Amino acid sequence: MRSICLYFQVHQPFRLRTYRFFNIGQDHHYYDDYQNRHIIRRVSEKCYLPANNLMLELIREYGSAFKVSYSISGTALEQLQAHVPEVIDSFRQLADTGQVEFIAETYAHSLASLTNRDEFVNQVEMHAAKIEELFGKRPTTFRNTELIYSDKIGEMVADMGFHTMLTEGAKHILGWKSPNFIYCNRNNPKLKVLLRNFRLSDDLTFRFSNQDWSEWPLTTEKFVNWIEKVDKNEEVVNLFLDYETIGEHQWKETGIFDFFKFLPGTVFSKSNFKFSTPEELYNELQPVAAISVLHPISWADEERDLTAWLGNELQDEAFAKLYSYAPKIRNCKNKQILKDWLYLQTSNHFYYMCTKWFSAGEVHKFFNPYGSPYEAFINYMNVLSDFMIRVDEDAEAALTADEEAEVPAEKTTAPRAAKIKSAAKTPAKVADPKEKVVKTTKKEADVKAKVVKTTKKESKPKATAVKAKTSGGKKG
Repeated sequence: MRSICLYFQVHQPFRLRTYRFFNIGQDHHYYDDYQNRHIIRRVSEKCYLPANNLMLELIREYGSAFKVSYSISGTALEQLQAHVPEVIDSFRQLADTGQVEFIAETYAHSLASLTNRDEFVNQVEMHAAKIEELFGKRPTTFRNTELIYSDKIGEMVADMGFHTMLTEGAKHILGWKSPNFIYCNRNNPKLKVLLRNFRLSDDLTFRFSNQDWSEWPLTTEKFVNWIEKVDKNEEVVNLFLDYETIGEHQWKETGIFDFFKFLPGTVFSKSNFKFSTPEELYNELQPVAAISVLHPISWADEERDLTAWLGNELQDEAFAKLYSYAPKIRNCKNKQILKDWLYLQTSNHFYYMCTKWFSAGEVHKFFNPYGSPYEAFINYMNVLSDFMIRVDEDAEAALTADEEAEVPAEKTTAPRAAKIKSAAKTPAKVADPKEKVVKTTKKEADVKAKVVKTTKKESKPKATAVKAKTSGGKKG
């Protein structure tokens, strides 16, 4: 019997507030608390809570025949715990059924896998520990941010002990091959790779409510008929979707909840497919071949590459500047700085700087809270400038503390004791009134010079301030 692997991604970033040049060095709070709280509550009400209830009802109705998988970013988990803890409880209920697999990813939904192995490994470990803490089982399947994958990334994931990884069934990688098989990593064949069937997945994610689409309205019977027409030798159809598709991107009025409500029954009655989790597919299926991906792919846009987050001058500068501070962060003990370091890595910040206005332009504008990519860049770089000042100050303070700790106590106090002793032996000198006047005048001159010097120093713009660019509108 062939399988449908139904997987949902749950993610919400910590959105930045409007952070101006004059905030740099003065205000270290970067996040739009109101918007973050408002959005997580709204999406929970429209999507997470009713969708979780629906999945729980389907599991109770069909028992072990219906299965579903989730990955939930660390930033989403934190916001749910803070503002809508009942969503966490509903995910726990799903976990308790034994029919749901929770999948690991980067804690901050970051692009660390592209630039810094140590940071990547650290975030994956953080996320796996968080999932185990909340839902009682350590993940064995991995899903990178935005389904980003390459041979090298897959090899790192295998080295971390994961046995399965999800990615996109990109046309330019597969060629004539089908995404409806299980593959393996070219560098480490022990890692099995599941590929998203982007045509069927995007029918639900993007086209479901589009009345100009030739297949609208999409019914479960029509959709299952398409699945049933998949070549009989092909073993698995991977439907990988944003969870927000149900109720948030596709509103309840479109019929999306009814579609998923009746999908399992239609699958069981109209096809020879079953539902399976990635872990079950790992145990049941063998790879048909190794998949070779020399350059990273993703599930975004028509290109299925990295240009949604990296590629134009704005994105590349912000990304390089952020990760240039990774070595200093390794020795940092300040908890708030470490938390900000995570939140500033979230891929959404770079997505907002995208200058693509053709094949995927409307999608980018829909998910962008800024008026333009350049505004997103300026705001992010102002925040990053303040963050870097704090990191530098923390590193300097730690270095000073280490140096003072290395100086023996007796060496520190000896000079002071000698000065006191010497002062005691030296007879007091009677001051000449004229000399006193001259000294006072000289002191006042020094103070004035210092004030002038300080004023000049303050008038200079900070070295870390963002420079306006004329190339801000360049297309990536």
